Amino acid sequence: MIVRRKNKVAPPPMSCPLSACLSIIGGQWTPNIIWFLSEQPRRFSELKDDIQGISPKVLTTRLRKLESDGIVLRSVMPTSPPTVEYSLTELGKELKPAIEAIVRVGKKLKALKNETDE
Repeated sequence: MIVRRKNKVAPPPMSCPLSACLSIIGGQWTPNIIWFLSEQPRRFSELKDDIQGISPKVLTTRLRKLESDGIVLRSVMPTSPPTVEYSLTELGKELKPAIEAIVRVGKKLKALKNETDE
């Protein structure tokens, strides 16, 4: 008979900080947006060019969500015609190390996969 071991780690509560953070960066394209805004402000068209495969509608939706979550700042520039730039807030900049860590692990996973495919 196999004895089933009890898990000693309690599941994170729904109000857990981990869940709060993952609810922001867990969406498709969101890490890419944070990544491309991490160095400098970008206009919508620049982000669209940076993130291959994202539709304008999805990019708009993700930017609005990130803005409402306090991660992205939308600034209307007083030019003619007006231009809009997006940048990371101070809180958004704090996500950069997490995104960089995910990228590092992703590179290792990709290398492992390439080794097993050979």
